[in-house]
Amino acid sequence: MKAYLIDANQRTVSPVDLADGLDGIRRLVGYESIDSEEIDASGDRLFFDESCFLRDQSGKGRFRLDNLVPLAGKAVVVGTTADGAGVKAATVELTNLQRRITWL
Repeated sequence: MKAYLIDANQRTVSPVDLADGLDGIRRLVGYESIDSEEIDASGDRLFFDESCFLRDQSGKGRFRLDNLVPLAGKAVVVGTTADGAGVKAATVELTNLQRRITWL
């Protein structure tokens, strides 16, 4: 399914094929403990390292999506099912997502 990997260190947003749900999100983010925030009414969510605020930040890139708090490292944007229990293809388009990101 269509998802996007945001890499603050490289300052890139790349389309990825997410075939293994939450396990795939954890693998892409690089950590087991993940959290998420809703980014729009379509059900798309931003998944990120739950402890990114506590880990050593030296040398790590940061970004902000819309008005959410700044995050460090990597994050994944993917859609979620109506009940929030599963993931599905992201609805946001790549160019729209890129415009919504501020690199810090």
